[in-house]
Amino acid sequence: MHFTDLVGVCHCGVVSQQESRRRGGELFADGGPDGLIARGFMRGGGVSAEGVRRWPVIGIANTWSELNPCNGGLRELAAHVKRGVVAAGGFPVEFPTISLAEAFVRPSSMYLRNLLAMDTEEMVLASPIDGVVLLGGCDKTLPAQLMGAASAGKPAIALGAGPRPVSTWDGRPMTVEQLWPLIDERRAGRLDDDGWARLESCLSCGVGTCNVMGTAVSMAVVAEVVGMALPGTALVPAGSERRVVAAELTGRRAVELARGGVAPSRVITGASLRNAFRVLCAVGGSTNVLIHLQAIAGRLGLHLDVEELRAISDSTPLLADVKPSGDGLLDELDGDGGVPALMGRLSELADLDTAAGDGRPWREVVVEGGSRRLGTVGEPVGAAGALALLSGSLAPDGAVLKRSAASSHLVRHRGRAVMFDGVADLNARIDDPELVVDESSVLVLRGAGPVGGPGMPEVGHLPIPRKLLERGVTDLVRVSDARMSGTASGTVVLHVAPEAAVGGPLALVRDGDWIELDVEESRIDLLVDPVELAGRVPWPGPVTVARGFERLYREHVMQADQGCDFDFLVVERG
Repeated sequence: MHFTDLVGVCHCGVVSQQESRRRGGELFADGGPDGLIARGFMRGGGVSAEGVRRWPVIGIANTWSELNPCNGGLRELAAHVKRGVVAAGGFPVEFPTISLAEAFVRPSSMYLRNLLAMDTEEMVLASPIDGVVLLGGCDKTLPAQLMGAASAGKPAIALGAGPRPVSTWDGRPMTVEQLWPLIDERRAGRLDDDGWARLESCLSCGVGTCNVMGTAVSMAVVAEVVGMALPGTALVPAGSERRVVAAELTGRRAVELARGGVAPSRVITGASLRNAFRVLCAVGGSTNVLIHLQAIAGRLGLHLDVEELRAISDSTPLLADVKPSGDGLLDELDGDGGVPALMGRLSELADLDTAAGDGRPWREVVVEGGSRRLGTVGEPVGAAGALALLSGSLAPDGAVLKRSAASSHLVRHRGRAVMFDGVADLNARIDDPELVVDESSVLVLRGAGPVGGPGMPEVGHLPIPRKLLERGVTDLVRVSDARMSGTASGTVVLHVAPEAAVGGPLALVRDGDWIELDVEESRIDLLVDPVELAGRVPWPGPVTVARGFERLYREHVMQADQGCDFDFLVVERG
């Protein structure tokens, strides 16, 4: 008997993969050898005969890792997601993907975001599942998972790890954004060894993401707004009973989505992405989210127009009084009603016909909410334009500044450039007593963009030179093609595109050049005669010999204004 004959025989062989196409959970219902093998191996792992025949099959993509304390609670949450899947009649199967911790991954977690997105996409496509629950947390995990799920096209819903508990410092509540000024105190010699040791023990007091409106929480808010997470889940504290309940309800919802065949492309729309950006402005969220929103949009053939985004920012006041743009804590905003209350306060500006994560339109989900940390459009916490989208001769394809965290006296400023060529140069010279710098200077870092970094490390929040710190200077205009932590503040221009490493104007800047920032006019300009610029030799950038993933990355990563995704993963618009 030939092999081809054996494949055609039903119920009499043990040939695996009779067909090699990617399949869903129907594999476990298959009456032939493939189904028997799949069920048999699952039963060997302790699943009952009834369990392996449940439908739909829901995958649980888990980014838990001991190298990612922010996601440290996800292993326990996965068990509660499974309980919800089973209660709704489904068959849960958990699987791991790579996990990206902002504090540990070098050169940058952004460098590996696209790899996690590919990991997620391929595992969702290749595995015999009908839908997936995305368990993420730390900055790049949720956006990568949303990108991968959008490309895979199977029904999906996300659940974040939740913010960690608030710590204490010198008897007062301490959240993570307080780390940066304390580091500056150490550099200035005002924090002694004992204080430095105490800071280490006070920095974090439990698992979960950063406990301010940094990138991780901002992305959890985005997932909720675009309908990829259940309403009211973004701000629920890590380890709380409410997050346990949210996990079970997320498992139940995953079964509903799979039975209805609701793909992410039916949930994430241009309108829902614009809503997400509006809410991001209303909470003074992380500048990193702009890159992730463009990347998610690109996976679905969508694009967020910069002029439209600028108009959204200019018309959206700051409503959430939470750190780092405000003074409050996340649990206070959660107590005011969280995202459903925010959407309610934005009802006259946002599109409430878009879908929430429970399937209802947002207009049926919004709540009135409290007012402890939540303003209204008529009586906001702060002015509109929390995120300023800049352009100009220094950033032809754009840049961003978090205006809600900037110094008011610097948002219109002209100063001379103090140049740093890469992170090593910055670290070597920033505290040099001979550095020519004063309060009016503009610190400029190049060579830290998507290609130059590689991966846009979070080094755009350039340190204030020590000799200025000692004189009481706490902020300067800083410009780079890098990113900065969503927990940081200051008058910092980021994501300058095109970056220096691909020949952007940053490659032509020299020490002493005049740079002008005008946030009101949405501009960042290099004030050098074009004729002189034309005669300059561009900064050559670092010489690298790349292999493996780094080679793939450098050859295919796009610029910040395009979401820093790989060009071969973006869907053609329309």
